[in-house]
Amino acid sequence: MRRGRWRSTGNALVRVVLVWAVSTLTMLALAGILPDFRLQSDDGDSITQIGLTAAWGAGAFGLLSALVWPLLVRALLLVPALVLGLLVFFLNGSLLLIALRLIPDGRGEAAPETAVVVAAVMSAVASATSTALAVRDDEAYRRRLYRLADRRRRRQGPGAAPRAGAAVPGLLVLQLDGVGHEVLREACDSALMPTVAGWLERGHRVTPWRTDWSSQTGASQLGILHGSTFDVPAFRWYEKDTREVMVCNRPTSAAELQRRAIERTGDGGLLTLDGASRGNLFSGGADQLALVLSVSARRGRANRSRSGYFAYFSDPANAVRTALSFVADAVREVVQSLRARIRGDRPRVSRGGLYPLIRAFATVVERDVVVAAVIGDMLAGRSVIYADLVAYDEVAHHSGPRGRDTDQVLERLDRSLAMIARVAEHAPRPYRIVLLSDHGQSPGETFLARYGLTLKDLVRAGCGLPVSRKAGRTSSGAEARAAVLAALHRPVEEGEEARPGPGSDPVVLASGNLALISFPDVPGRASRACIERMHPALLATLANHPGVGFLLVDGVVLGPGGAEARLDAPGEAEELLAAFGPGAAEAVRRTDAFPHVADIMVNSAYDPETGAVHAFEEQIGSHGGLGGEQGRPFLMWPAELSDPGEEPVGAEAVHQVLRGWLEEADGPQVPVAAPGKKRWAAGAVSRDAGRYAAAPPAQETEQETAQVSAEEIAQVSGEGTGGETSREGPQNSPPEGPIGGILPSGGLSARDETR
Repeated sequence: MRRGRWRSTGNALVRVVLVWAVSTLTMLALAGILPDFRLQSDDGDSITQIGLTAAWGAGAFGLLSALVWPLLVRALLLVPALVLGLLVFFLNGSLLLIALRLIPDGRGEAAPETAVVVAAVMSAVASATSTALAVRDDEAYRRRLYRLADRRRRRQGPGAAPRAGAAVPGLLVLQLDGVGHEVLREACDSALMPTVAGWLERGHRVTPWRTDWSSQTGASQLGILHGSTFDVPAFRWYEKDTREVMVCNRPTSAAELQRRAIERTGDGGLLTLDGASRGNLFSGGADQLALVLSVSARRGRANRSRSGYFAYFSDPANAVRTALSFVADAVREVVQSLRARIRGDRPRVSRGGLYPLIRAFATVVERDVVVAAVIGDMLAGRSVIYADLVAYDEVAHHSGPRGRDTDQVLERLDRSLAMIARVAEHAPRPYRIVLLSDHGQSPGETFLARYGLTLKDLVRAGCGLPVSRKAGRTSSGAEARAAVLAALHRPVEEGEEARPGPGSDPVVLASGNLALISFPDVPGRASRACIERMHPALLATLANHPGVGFLLVDGVVLGPGGAEARLDAPGEAEELLAAFGPGAAEAVRRTDAFPHVADIMVNSAYDPETGAVHAFEEQIGSHGGLGGEQGRPFLMWPAELSDPGEEPVGAEAVHQVLRGWLEEADGPQVPVAAPGKKRWAAGAVSRDAGRYAAAPPAQETEQETAQVSAEEIAQVSGEGTGGETSREGPQNSPPEGPIGGILPSGGLSARDETR
């Protein structure tokens, strides 16, 4: 054993020396390239002296990065995430300037702006070199995992009890946001996702499931995590009783929706007992939270998640690598957008302004943070983890569900899954990995691009109101935009859009290819007779427009050419809505019973042959209504879990499937059904949510999880999630490059969230 320790120590020293040597060569190369950076005295030095000066400077910079950098980050924990990410470059440059001043005889000198560049390049090169040396030794990789697990046990103390149910398999649920069932199948068949394809070959099973009419993340994830989609008619809707617009990706709205779901089900959520929620709109009742929108509106030190900031930014190489990948992806988006314009691709939407930065946040920053948090949760042995990866959904909205842009995103997501699976092999408990999506995406030209006016313009024309000569654009409601604003602690869609002013003008809100029209001055839900009395031409104008598929007004479905179907008349709605797929009539019927259903619900036209719809907002890949692949997400599970039987219908049914799989683990930390309720069984999926049995959560703090992530992920992971990949064949090799830490949006328990 002692011989093995000496060998391990020797290998570590060799790696340190090699990283030092590469850093020295990098510093020499930069001194020769950059005019404002020198490593010699004014009188000139020999090559040997310059080399020694570079070695001294590289060593001093490395030591400062290891010793001083964590203290700097801890002092800046209250700075918002994205601002701190930008400060990384300037702080790193300051450390380099200090290192140069430590060189004897003042031989090192650099301009401040040059120091920033030199520090960034040296950190990236040192990280890449260290990663490459570690990845080449698989045995060292495994030994490091076991050593880190042993270190965590020693830190807990000799008298610490083992984590409850550590031998019971945990459940890891990864949501690939917006990836439809058919897109997943095609990606596996074309080798875009070799990791997922390998799981399917080794026994995983996959089935599509059907969303409600509101086929979007807010409704689906609320149903999956909290067991209720009741009264969520769309992504955004107007509530007459409060005179406010609810938006699923607004933190205050998300918190309210979560409160309503908990009140309706009497249950904290799927993740209440020893769970972790990462990158989601809702907490699911978890104690461990990272990038959860429903708690990001909270103010105070508890929501700043100091340990999360420290864990993520304590390694400057991680922060620099993620920042560089962020810039690379933003540049990639600009190039891809320009290429699409040159080719004259149709359909196409505007991809300028801040969109390249928003996309890079979703595809790089949010992915890195969520994956790092998941790895930390597995190494901590949590019972159930639910994480959302939003990269595909964000890109598909602006580039379309299929194409080179989204193919590259799917490849990188697959590599993240490979890394998670590799770490799961060394977690203190086995994990059953479940993949699912919350909805799909349907392609199609926007309503504005196809017909030259927005739906709001059409509504105003039907009401006899003045219409602007220049058609305005309806902003996209993608989740990544709200995540960026939440990270900056900025309000989301406040002002006039959140609280329409008084008056008789209709409020028109878009949710993909679903739109909602409300009349604020009409109390309650407006009847058909009331609408026809106020605006005689409106319903006919909408129903007969070629871009509109059908309307829902006061329990009646209106189609083109005067077609009508009462929802309470058996078979009528099924016949009128047959083109929109199975279950369409039932989904519309359920929404019609919601207290906050709009006065007029508008679903766009749908072409069954092409699968195309017309989004009422600026998206060429959309979801939110009925029609096409947007309503057919997937559920994928390992063979050791029970088959859910029939295709689940609705997110509430998926919640029951996941709850059943938790019950199958049969551990003391797993929720059980309330007395008098049957356990979930294959083929019997209920919409009723059972309650969790009272059991104490594991006594491990967010700070401890952050320490696990900062130390262990940085050494364990084999691939920096910020790194980019090429399409040169499948990549299922061990991960390369460290990941550091987690970035929670709130560290408050589920009990706080039920107030």
